[in-house]
Amino acid sequence: MSRAVLSAGSNIGDPTAHLRSVVEAFADDLVAVSAVYSTPPWGGVEQEDFRNITLVVDGPHDARGWLERGFELERAADRTREIRWGPRTLDVDVVTVSESGQVVVSGDPDLTLPHPRAAQRAFVLVPWLEIEPDAILWTPDGTRAVSDLVAGLDAAERDAVRPVGRLTGVES
Repeated sequence: MSRAVLSAGSNIGDPTAHLRSVVEAFADDLVAVSAVYSTPPWGGVEQEDFRNITLVVDGPHDARGWLERGFELERAADRTREIRWGPRTLDVDVVTVSESGQVVVSGDPDLTLPHPRAAQRAFVLVPWLEIEPDAILWTPDGTRAVSDLVAGLDAAERDAVRPVGRLTGVES
């Protein structure tokens, strides 16, 4: 058994439908799902704003299992990886995983955990804080409260991550 924090985003096609597909796919493992947030694109590529959610899931998968399930959903949404940080139908990232209460730390280039840029990304941290106000994230500088990481973000970046609603019919 493990617990994972996942971040999902979409800005092509029907982002709401893509995000709903993630929640439906993880329904049996779902602990919590955030509101849907509108977030500016990250990484300097001109594109539409994203819709993002963060999920907490608890289930029989190890870290690689969560990653593979995310990849399956991306493939089902016809995700292509042509431009780094470019527009996408669906992106599902594994932010952090705990097994038996221990944070999984991995330097594997295919699955670096905790996610190496999570501590700097408002579109991950703000929705996560909504659903787990006491959440902590292991960083190379030590364990940090997500609330402290959010408070330390640039105010403009933090404030640009805005809730725009909830996925109707979704229980967490």
